[in-house]
Amino acid sequence: MPTLRALECLVAVVEAGSITDAASALHTSQPAVSHQLATLEREVGTALFERLPRGVRLTTAGRAVERDARASVAAAERVVRAGRAVAAGRGGQLRLGCAQTLTTTLVAPVLRAWRRRHPAVAVTLSEATSADDLARALDAGELDLAVAPRPSRWDGALTVVGTEEVVLAMATDHPLAALTAGPVPYARLDGQAAVHYRADIGLAGWLDARLAEHGARLEVTLRTGQVGAAAQLASAGLGIALAPVSSLGASFPGALRRLEPPLRREIVVLVANPADRLAGRFAEGLAAHGIRVPRAIAAELEPPPAGAPRV
Repeated sequence: MPTLRALECLVAVVEAGSITDAASALHTSQPAVSHQLATLEREVGTALFERLPRGVRLTTAGRAVERDARASVAAAERVVRAGRAVAAGRGGQLRLGCAQTLTTTLVAPVLRAWRRRHPAVAVTLSEATSADDLARALDAGELDLAVAPRPSRWDGALTVVGTEEVVLAMATDHPLAALTAGPVPYARLDGQAAVHYRADIGLAGWLDARLAEHGARLEVTLRTGQVGAAAQLASAGLGIALAPVSSLGASFPGALRRLEPPLRREIVVLVANPADRLAGRFAEGLAAHGIRVPRAIAAELEPPPAGAPRV
């Protein structure tokens, strides 16, 4: 099969009218162009150029292949232009995955800024309830990058976005809310009626493991498949819930307390291919934005004044 370079040389010779001038236009030597043409002619099985005292001209076979040769060279140029445009953020498609709780608080603001700067880039968003599921989608080539808590297994490129706190959510009249305005020790959670997450949601197993480390176990009365719903159900009086701050929205109708010691999880960006400049640019945007806690939520979690009662 003829090489692109050989076809490029053919087109250049046609346009320049001579091998010497074509070599100059291609910034190469005359013998190099002659070699490419000879290889192409052997491939075709006949002469493509008639050598004249001054220059060359196409043979019948040369005229027959010229059109397709030009089309091939033009297509290759379009490939290069398209690739460069994507690398510069002027085109292409980005397949983004994210943990369900991070869509509104982290991904949406970065996407909004991204669309202003790169309107020609199409972005598809896939939400998941498990960081391990997102990691598997990256390995399978289904996503270009994903933002989530750190998965249990990942050997690829990773950027830390920040650390997110998991807090205790409940109704304002819950006994734990009445007891203290400050952090709640894990011992107080043992046996508490709780809204928890379905077992297929990665956060459920992670929380159970952290509680077990402190000798605490929840009395689960209700499970939900929506991470953002757990805290809302708890605020309605259905028990306590352990909720990432990213799942709480801009405000929360119930009571919030930190745990003692604090419970935190790392939020990371996983990139399928470190050489993918488009994915790398978006990952940089996520890292620059970081984890931000809404002002009302941060105020609810402020340490109590000196002398306030503690559990």
